[in-house]
Amino acid sequence: MNMRLDGKQTLVCGASQGIGAAAARALAELGANVTLVARSPDKLEAILAQLETGSSQRHDYLIADFDKPETLKAALGQWLKNHPQAHTPINNSGGPPGGPAHLASVEEYQKAFTRLMLCGQMLVQMVLPSMQKSGYGRIINVISTSVKEPIKGLGVSNTIRWAVAGWAKTLASELGPYGITVNSLLPGFTRTPRIASLFKVRAEKEYRSVADIEKEAMSLIPLGRFAEPEETAAAIAFLASPAAGYINGISLPVDGGRLQSL
Repeated sequence: MNMRLDGKQTLVCGASQGIGAAAARALAELGANVTLVARSPDKLEAILAQLETGSSQRHDYLIADFDKPETLKAALGQWLKNHPQAHTPINNSGGPPGGPAHLASVEEYQKAFTRLMLCGQMLVQMVLPSMQKSGYGRIINVISTSVKEPIKGLGVSNTIRWAVAGWAKTLASELGPYGITVNSLLPGFTRTPRIASLFKVRAEKEYRSVADIEKEAMSLIPLGRFAEPEETAAAIAFLASPAAGYINGISLPVDGGRLQSL
C-alpha cells in the first residue's frame, strides 16, 4: 500500500496546535513538503522545528488570520509565486464559541461563515490550478461530527459546518474528473485546546466541574476515552495519500464510535 507523499506539497491550516499541528507532523513523516498556516508566528516556528525533514523535504509557514480573509489571500498569493505545486490543502480552523443557535447574533454567523467556509473556498480556488496541472489533489476538510448529529450547545458551529460538508460533497463531484478527491474528516471528542475551552465554559455555566463534564462526554464513547490529535491526524494522512485515491466525497467520523448513525 502506497502511503508515501514524497514530492507532494501540503498546506495545513490551523497548524499551530491540536489536530492541525499533529496532521503536519504526520504528513511530514510520510515525506511531504509541509507549509503550516496560522496566525501565530511563534507557535508556527515551534511546530516547524518538530517536522521530520528528509534530504529532499522543505517545510515553511504562512501567517494568516482566517477571520481576515485578505491576510490569507495576500500570504497565499505570495507563496504561490515560489511554489509551483500544491497537492493537498488541509482546510482546518478553530470553531466558533458555543451557545444556542437561536441566541446567536447575525455577526456570529457571519464570522463563522467567513472563517470556516469562505476561507476554504479561497484556499481551494487559489491552489486548484496547480492540482489540475499535476493531476493529483487531495482536498481535506476538518469539520465535526455535528454534520451527522448536531451537538448540543454548538448552534453556530452545527449550522456552518453543515454548509462546509455540503460544499465539500459538491466539490467532490466537480473535481473528480481532474484526479482530485475531496473528503471531510469528522473528529469526535479530541484532546485539543478547543475542547478544553468548550468544557471549561460549559462547566462554569452549569456550576459543575470540568471533570464531571469530561466524564459525561466519555460515557457517550464506546471506546471510553477521548482521541489524541495524532489519531485524527493519521486519518488525515491516509486520505492525503495515493492509497486513498478512490475515496471521494465522504465524511469520515473519527469519534471512537460515538455516532449512532450509519
